[in-house]
Amino acid sequence: MSSQKGNASRTRPQKHQNMTAFKNNKYGANAQQKKVNEKVHDGVCQHCKDVLEWKVKYNKYKPLTQPRKCVKCMQKSVKDAYHVMCKPCALKLELCAKCGKKEDIVVPLTTPDEETATTDQASKQGRTKTKEDEDAEDFDDFDELNSDCDLSDDGLG
Repeated sequence: MSSQKGNASRTRPQKHQNMTAFKNNKYGANAQQKKVNEKVHDGVCQHCKDVLEWKVKYNKYKPLTQPRKCVKCMQKSVKDAYHVMCKPCALKLELCAKCGKKEDIVVPLTTPDEETATTDQASKQGRTKTKEDEDAEDFDDFDELNSDCDLSDDGLG
C-alpha cells in the first residue's frame, strides 16, 4: 500500500517521536542568531508572521546580506529577508510586506517620525546617572561601612 499523500490514511501512530523540543540556540547562539531571535516581524499579515516565526524557531531564517529590490518602487530598499516590498511602500499601500496581499497587518509598521519620538521618550524616562549621583551613592556606602565597624576595640590587647 502506498503512503502517497492523500492516498490512504495511516492506521498506526508515528514510530519515532522527539522527546525534547528543538532549541535553535542550544549550543550557544552567535551574534547573528541572537539578532534573528530578537527581530520583530512587523508590517506582515498573520500567516506571513507565523511563517517567519517558524523559520526563526527552527533555524531556517536566513537574513539578507544586501538590500533587495522593492516590487512597487523598484528601489533597492528592502532590508528584511523574505519581504518583497520596502517598509514605506507597504505602509503607504497598506499591504503585507511579504506576500503583497491586502490582509490585516498584525504588528503595524511605524513611520520614522514615530520611531524617533518613541526613542526620545524612552531616553527621557530612562535617565542615566550623573557623576554627582554616583558620588552620593559612594558616600552612602562608605557611611554604612563605618557604622558596622567598632572603633573602640583595636584588637591589640
